[in-house]
Amino acid sequence: MLRLGRREFDAHEPVVMAIVNRTPDSFYDQGATFRDEPALARVEQAVAEGAAIVDVGGVKAGPGEEVDAEEEARRTVGFVAEVRRRHPDVVISVDTWRHEVGEAVCEAGADLLNDAWGGVDPKLAGVAARYGAGLVCTHAGGAQPRTRPHRVTYDDVMADVLRVTVGLAERAVALGVPRESVLIDPGHDFGKNTRHSLEATRRLGEMVATGWPVLVSLSNKDFVGETLDRPVKERLIGTLATTAVSAWLGAQVYRVHEVAETRQVLDMVASIAGHREPAVARRGLA
Repeated sequence: MLRLGRREFDAHEPVVMAIVNRTPDSFYDQGATFRDEPALARVEQAVAEGAAIVDVGGVKAGPGEEVDAEEEARRTVGFVAEVRRRHPDVVISVDTWRHEVGEAVCEAGADLLNDAWGGVDPKLAGVAARYGAGLVCTHAGGAQPRTRPHRVTYDDVMADVLRVTVGLAERAVALGVPRESVLIDPGHDFGKNTRHSLEATRRLGEMVATGWPVLVSLSNKDFVGETLDRPVKERLIGTLATTAVSAWLGAQVYRVHEVAETRQVLDMVASIAGHREPAVARRGLA
């Protein structure tokens, strides 16, 4: 059982996490939800299309203009409070590596801290514990926030993913984060080249076998673009193919830009796997 905020999710229940960027320079939407009203409209649409979680980010993942903790908090804290007011049951996640920001957004009503940079600030897990919030424990290959990988190597990339993410998860629980609210993430593209991300996807079942719920952030990423030689705006098909494979291998939470399309893929895979009944079943029966 995965428990986040007011929501509980069964082990075989796939969950969509919608990306809401509060940045002017995001790689995919180029600042479309930087202002409050478009961002709130994005939340409304995402929830209507089947997202159970919204993931709010105040700093672009890649290199760019410096954003300090104060500015990151300015972009996210008030917005989290308003989303909490409008959507009391939606799970609110905040993508941050800073404990100061984590503290502020938890005070505002966040349910989950998405630490995409792999515990670079060790105090963040303690914040999650104090507020009873969930935590995403990600493999970033030791990379510093907002840096791109350069000639990174692994003897065995999945062995390193397992060592880091399970270690972070166990540490979080030891600090007091509820065990049922901790997820692990292989960190596609983070501290990895394209071949590493493809191998991590191919071997995702090894993460699932640890018993920790697995979150994947695949949406329109560079490993999809390089694999198919497609620019950012032409990566949806590759993303959905990777989503289907990840779902078949047992990942549970999917951080995405395109909610409706992802929801259909996840529902289809769940029905093929026997975990979900068809929405309609008339063929050959009438």
